[in-house]
Amino acid sequence: MATQEKEISYYDLRLRELLNTSFPNLATNESFIKERSNLAAEAYEKAFDAGHTILECRAIANEALFEGLYYSPFDTVYQVVCNEFDREIPADEARAFALKVFPYCVEVFENYDLHQDFEGTKEYNELYTELTGQIQIWIEENGVQ
Repeated sequence: MATQEKEISYYDLRLRELLNTSFPNLATNESFIKERSNLAAEAYEKAFDAGHTILECRAIANEALFEGLYYSPFDTVYQVVCNEFDREIPADEARAFALKVFPYCVEVFENYDLHQDFEGTKEYNELYTELTGQIQIWIEENGVQ
């Protein structure tokens, strides 16, 4: 019986690594991953054909691969869990807990204009405070299990 091997590109692996770590809500979106990986490969090839250096080609490909993925809402939720709920949630359980409460926190992000430099803004501090409250409410309603 013949087995079919799935071809995984360099860009596919790089994107999956970022998504698994910081954008778990996109980590299983195969069409998104394939589209972005193909765009990055095409961008690299076009840049190379245009005479760019290897470093420039990589930078151009990375721009295509990671476009719009500069600020991670999940990372912010994880940071709030680690910083504000460290007494309730052990460090080795923080990521699993953040994954559990993340869907409950998504609506909070809708009130903010998220961009690459968002963490350094006054709005980020407001978001952080609002997320802390949202997670506290979740814990009161559901516990930390």
